[in-house]
Amino acid sequence: MPMYIIERKVPGIHTLDQEELAKVAGKSNAVLAQLPRDIQWKRSFVTEDKLYCVYRAPSEDLIRQHAITGGFPADRIARFD
Repeated sequence: MPMYIIERKVPGIHTLDQEELAKVAGKSNAVLAQLPRDIQWKRSFVTEDKLYCVYRAPSEDLIRQHAITGGFPADRIARFD
């Protein structure tokens, strides 16, 4: 199944503490629970103003559905194998 990296512009994300980041992750996991089981979060990376998330999913459309449902930005989505 393809892997995708999602670039999310989130100004100031680097200022969030672990508890705040855990809340963001919790919301993402709640949305994932509503979607088909073949979408999987793998890891995320926080930079100064961006969040990069790696997912395994059958299509970019499912990645976008996750973002729209959760209200998360998905400024760029790139597939890699």
